[in-house]
Amino acid sequence: MTERFGMVIDLNRCVGCQTCTVACKHTNDTVPGVQWRRVLDVETGEFPNVERVFLVTGCQHCAEPPCVPVCPSGATKQRDDGLVTMDYDLCIGCASCAVACPYQARTIVHHKEFYYAGQETIQEKAVAHDDRLGVAQKCTFCVEKIDDAKEHGLTPGVDLDVTPACSASCIAQAIHFGDFSNPDSNISTLIRENASFQMHEELGTDPQIKYLYETPKVPGRSAGVADNEDEMLADPSNPLVGQRQTFWDMRAAMNFIMGGFGAGLVIVAYLLHLVAGLSVQHMQQLNVLAAGVIAVGLFFVWLKIGRKLRAAYVILRPNSSWMSREVYAVSLMYLLGLIDLFAPHPVLHALTALAALLFLYCQVRILHAAKGIPTWRVNMMPSMLMLSGLFEGVGLAALAVAFIPAALPNGSALAVFGIVLAVLNAAVWRNYVTGAKARGIPPLSRKDLAQASPAIHAIGHLAPLVLFGVFMMWPASPAWVIGLAGASTLAGGALWKAIVITRACHQQGFALAKWPQRGSGAFAAPSLVKNISS
Repeated sequence: MTERFGMVIDLNRCVGCQTCTVACKHTNDTVPGVQWRRVLDVETGEFPNVERVFLVTGCQHCAEPPCVPVCPSGATKQRDDGLVTMDYDLCIGCASCAVACPYQARTIVHHKEFYYAGQETIQEKAVAHDDRLGVAQKCTFCVEKIDDAKEHGLTPGVDLDVTPACSASCIAQAIHFGDFSNPDSNISTLIRENASFQMHEELGTDPQIKYLYETPKVPGRSAGVADNEDEMLADPSNPLVGQRQTFWDMRAAMNFIMGGFGAGLVIVAYLLHLVAGLSVQHMQQLNVLAAGVIAVGLFFVWLKIGRKLRAAYVILRPNSSWMSREVYAVSLMYLLGLIDLFAPHPVLHALTALAALLFLYCQVRILHAAKGIPTWRVNMMPSMLMLSGLFEGVGLAALAVAFIPAALPNGSALAVFGIVLAVLNAAVWRNYVTGAKARGIPPLSRKDLAQASPAIHAIGHLAPLVLFGVFMMWPASPAWVIGLAGASTLAGGALWKAIVITRACHQQGFALAKWPQRGSGAFAAPSLVKNISS
């Protein structure tokens, strides 16, 4: 029988001593600021109804880990025993796994840091892990110990020498490790005999850290309004609140911005060729422009990755990673476009546009696969990005036509595309922002979206709508009108993507579906006097 290792953590036993954190740092030689095992000091409620709980967090070694399929190089793997491991020699540091993790369990360190006045000590030099620089790192449940257990016939979770350091060191015996597939194991017995919950069970990750919250005499309680009200979840100092992710910055945003611009232009150029008389020659020129724009976006994403010399590893997992598929799609688009440039043919025109559409689709799926960022993982994100990409393609085409008016005999078709897409994008964005709370987007991100929304509507929707309308109603209008319409379209598309990727991008955070009942006031443990006397 294959093992399925996991943990059971007793919230009533944890005293917040941080011994597990220190033991983890000592065993795994993590650098300053990096904690694979953390203990959060959580307070909830208002006097006199208050409660304090210590919550142990870290990699949950999910049965359905969202970090595994998004990894483009195969560096993040799941073993047969369920452990999610890292191959530091394969990782390129793209941070796809970090934004996919709903448990804030991933860290990327780009530069060496030391504990004492910025100077490397003899001890730090002796245990340095240069292979971890620029790549993702996380808790592995001390996988080396588990592998040693098999060689020596020992049992992880029972024999302390082969038990993860956090569990073996816990002074309160709050952290239990073992094999969930063995019904007689310590953790299977605990789960069978006690009520438990999983962190963010609703996300479908099936985390293999399970939390106990009751004692034999004191039942727990379900999370209430006081635990989940916006006022609590909008407080950045609340340890349960997810902080703004910093793994993907403007360099990553530029990939989505320029990718949408370029892929949209290839698609729109082909449509204009079909319905508006755009010549093959001018379509090819627009395709070359689009290829250059996309290349700029890819260059920015290359600048972002932690191990740039390993960039070629991005192609290694097309079976599951949308980032790998993105590279294959854009390579196909470049190849078809190049052939079509020297040997034009209607079939090649269509295939090049189709490859651009595939590339755009891969990009939207990359963002949507980031399960750890509620703003990105909403179901409508793919349609938002697809519509925006097409709109941006219209904008870039309009900007190009402004410089070469004769290239497009029927400019009204482009204006119609612009008007329709302006309305659609405005409606979708409004729906996204107004329905943000219902879609699970946290208060801090909702605030960022609400603040940016007027500017996005004005620059990216209203201005293009008016200017494209003027151009359609007044065909003799100067070229700068449609050029300005295109520029505002591009500015709006760039603005909303930059906001969503770099500002309204708070991580999932943590949540207790159940709480121990041990506070004061309404959260106090129920009286046991009658039960004892009876």
